Amino acid sequence: MIITRIETLRLTERPNLIWVLVHTDEGLTGLGETYFGAVAVEADIHERIAPLILGEDAGSIERLHAAMRPYVGFCGTGAEMRALSAVDVALWDLAGQAAGKPVYTLLGGPVRKSIKVYNTCAGPDYVSQTADVRPGNFGLDTVEPKQGTIYQDLYAFMNHPADLAAELLEMGISSMKIWPFDFAEGVGDGMDISAGDLARALQPFEAIREAHGDRMDIKAELHGLWSLPAAKKIAAALDEIEPDWIEDPIWMDRIDLLPDLGGGTLSPIAGGETLGGIGQLSALIQSGGVSVPIMDVTWGGGVTVAKKAAVLAQAHGLPIAFHDCSGPVTLSASTHLALACPNVAEQEMTRGFYYGWYHELVDQPAPIDNGMISAPDLPGLGLKLHDNLKSRPDAVLRVSQPG
Repeated sequence: MIITRIETLRLTERPNLIWVLVHTDEGLTGLGETYFGAVAVEADIHERIAPLILGEDAGSIERLHAAMRPYVGFCGTGAEMRALSAVDVALWDLAGQAAGKPVYTLLGGPVRKSIKVYNTCAGPDYVSQTADVRPGNFGLDTVEPKQGTIYQDLYAFMNHPADLAAELLEMGISSMKIWPFDFAEGVGDGMDISAGDLARALQPFEAIREAHGDRMDIKAELHGLWSLPAAKKIAAALDEIEPDWIEDPIWMDRIDLLPDLGGGTLSPIAGGETLGGIGQLSALIQSGGVSVPIMDVTWGGGVTVAKKAAVLAQAHGLPIAFHDCSGPVTLSASTHLALACPNVAEQEMTRGFYYGWYHELVDQPAPIDNGMISAPDLPGLGLKLHDNLKSRPDAVLRVSQPG
């Protein structure tokens, strides 16, 4: 199964998303995806990766993964690692198609048929124009409470948190993640948070707890915006809420600070989606500072690294979680891993994306029913881009092939 052509596709309507299609001489095409810096990823795929893998056997995933690993940008989640991740996902999709089996079967087979989801409470336009994860890019400037099945969950958790939780519970979703601390005044430099801002940011958590008790699991996202002293203050205040976890309370490359932070709170610490490569993920897991390491499959090294990270976490008695707040292929690849890895408890999803626009891009996102997500019993990842995407006026298609 020789790689004969590599295509990338991006849409100016969704400028953070990019897909890679790896074509072979057997007529099979693998689909990969990544998010943020789409133009830089596109350049790296065509200028660095394509010459390395064109003409090679697509089934030699480990060998190709090693060949695609760059000298600069070999860790973290920069453009090189995200480009590698997208191609790696496409190679696993190809491997499943060639074998006539779902990817989860190639990963050792499913340990469960479906897994619980938690809802990251973003709206459909959250972080949709640039890679800046700050309120100005949260998609709130055009918010209307709800239009059909386009869920404005970020607006809702800031303004009607108990109602949002009730709506999720009605859908069978009993776990949610919110980030009201991002709106605090002190978030500019992250050095400290005032008593007033702390109290305001706690209000959505308190409202959900008061209305629904422990029926709803609540995760607190801090986006790595805080200094260690400020993060300790926030974590101590959240202890009363008994959150499921506190995610990325500091920049997660400061791995040496995590045990100090975790020792000052009763709440589990989670994080790691901005780390990439098995070395960084291993250091995070071995630090003892996180209860739940998180990896983004299409940022941190693809399925190849994600499976190894899951095994490392399992060896340390830890669960692992796979991040998704980006695109439908990422969710699909993450779900295959979640079904195959015994130490995954939940799979992240963003219903504002899933019901808002995922179906406009692919034929069938990973199925969700009554708060549970599964993968179709189809070869590979089990989803395809819609045929009309390449012909859209806002489509940017680039092709690399021999000669």
